[in-house]
Amino acid sequence: MKRKIPVFWEYAAILAGTFIMGFAIKNLYDPIALVTGGFTGIAIILKNLLGVPLWITNTLLNIPLFLVAIPKLGWNFVKRTFFATVCLSLALAVIPDSRFLADDLFLSALSGGVLNGIGIGLVFVFQATTGGTDMLAVLLHRKIRRFSVMEIMEVIDGLIVIIGIPLFGIRRTLYAIIAIFLVSKVSDTIMEGLKFSKQVFIISEKSESVADKIMHELGRGVTGIEARGMYTGSGKQMLFCVVPKKEIARLKELVGTEDPDAFVIVSDAREVFGEGFLEEYDKILQ
Repeated sequence: MKRKIPVFWEYAAILAGTFIMGFAIKNLYDPIALVTGGFTGIAIILKNLLGVPLWITNTLLNIPLFLVAIPKLGWNFVKRTFFATVCLSLALAVIPDSRFLADDLFLSALSGGVLNGIGIGLVFVFQATTGGTDMLAVLLHRKIRRFSVMEIMEVIDGLIVIIGIPLFGIRRTLYAIIAIFLVSKVSDTIMEGLKFSKQVFIISEKSESVADKIMHELGRGVTGIEARGMYTGSGKQMLFCVVPKKEIARLKELVGTEDPDAFVIVSDAREVFGEGFLEEYDKILQ
């Protein structure tokens, strides 16, 4: 069973995530006008057009959302998002301005996407968002049931990115899309990657000896699943096990040594908890 993390550390992680996001938005996206969607994308547009500070726009746009969301969704639903939104506005206000990478569009999109993805991932892991289009999509979904929250959010963010095209040009918009892609991949990795392992299916005529090798030399549990070859009609025992990524090469070596003709399937396994895995995850969190 997953060990509960103290609430203090959950909020500390949300705070850290929002400040990482704030740095990426203020010092990587904004200096080169990369509009990556969300209320911060609108904030970048207004700052470049009217000189309005990022944190003011982010705060003013979120205030009416929370005034609507709290009575409709309840304080328990929005309290972490409220905290994250306040922290992001604070980060945008207090982090010093710096043209960190000058006018290098590629490096700004690359590093901004990675850092923003890390920040968003930390916020999402602890069940919060930073308000903005996420919250707006949830509220609109209550009125437009035929579209999912994700579909509504994608449309809103897409419109914000499109608005940036006539203002800042297609070149910057294409770099913004690179950043958006990286944010998605990195945040997914943060949410799932800490617990990445490999799941392995092994079909072998020597399933007993292969299982014995894995259990005694790797110290990993193995499950035998009764299977039947549809072509031959013969019964087989398929082995299933889960190992950390660092052990997959050793496992394949053991299987190959015991049965060179074994059929092995390796794929990613996510959210792995249990004996032999929970302890490793806890070490990462410590």
